[in-house]
Amino acid sequence: MSNSTMFLVITLLFILARLTAAGNMNPFVGVCDGRNGDNLPPPAQIVSLYKKINVAGIRLYEPVPDLIVSLQGTGLLVALGPRNEEIKTLAERYEFALNWVKTFIAPYKNVAFSWITVGNEVIEGEIGRYVPQAMKNLKAALTEIGNSKIHVTTVISTASLANSYPPSAGVFKPAITELITEIVSILSSTDSPLMVNVYPYFAYASDPSHVTLEYATFRSTSPVVTDGKYQYTNIFDASLDAFNAALEKINHGSVKVYVAETGWPTRGNVPYTSVENARAYNQGLLKKLTTGNKGTPRRPNVPVMTFFFEMFNEDLKEGEVEKSFGFFDPDMAPVYDMWNINVSSYNKEGYSWVIWTMLIITSLFLFYFI
Repeated sequence: MSNSTMFLVITLLFILARLTAAGNMNPFVGVCDGRNGDNLPPPAQIVSLYKKINVAGIRLYEPVPDLIVSLQGTGLLVALGPRNEEIKTLAERYEFALNWVKTFIAPYKNVAFSWITVGNEVIEGEIGRYVPQAMKNLKAALTEIGNSKIHVTTVISTASLANSYPPSAGVFKPAITELITEIVSILSSTDSPLMVNVYPYFAYASDPSHVTLEYATFRSTSPVVTDGKYQYTNIFDASLDAFNAALEKINHGSVKVYVAETGWPTRGNVPYTSVENARAYNQGLLKKLTTGNKGTPRRPNVPVMTFFFEMFNEDLKEGEVEKSFGFFDPDMAPVYDMWNINVSSYNKEGYSWVIWTMLIITSLFLFYFI
């Protein structure tokens, strides 16, 4: 076999292996990695689990250096936020923002940082007013170190809306409209998404007489809400379109809305919390994001990148509900069959060695016998 033919064969085999490893990846699906636990697995095992369930992204609420190191070369899209208490300093001191990106972004050349989330539901609080300038400083710092393609955004909740029903009536609260307008102006100029936290569980649990379980968990087979020409079979889509309508009202309807958190707890508030309800909601959402129309009735052609909350149950959170959003217990046993894998039979270090061993054996066979 000629050297050129050998090179071609190895290249094709490498491409095949990459396709085999990534072919089932869900490109609009990520999972949040909360750290409020004292019994969480080591970073390498966490990252291996993310790869095993074939999601596209991971959300980190603050820099975790050991975990970031383990993300190198994985291709996982990373949403990373500074700690909320750092936002004021990030806004007031550009050199602090520059040092932040030099410390937590620049050294990790092979990590696919995609979004910096400046603040998690802080807009209505005291530090909310610092978010726009912190975003500008971080974006400028990223540009200075040569990473201008990373999007800088913030995360807000449905509490930011003064009205959300029907979805076309969505509007931001008057007290924060000016601040939100400034933020989305920045997002519009950088083609970055607004990130939102959406929890149909809380809507259902707080008002079960008016919100049906079927509507909350993607099990309605016919429209529950008709809003002009738009029809809604689930709260998730209705909530996102309330944000879309609110953005239109401040003349920024072109800004995409992504979901930074959504999920359903398995314990703590019977009968609203249960494995069955969590499975129905999360699997229903996963099906929506991976099959058919991935947008919303108001934005049918705009896929919504969505981060599920969360990978592991966090034992240091307050209250049983808050501790119970995880897909896995800290020992990596599935809470329920969300991702169709059996972790107990899964080598937590991954199967990449199998692929490479097969590649080497096949290459040697072709070299000597063809």
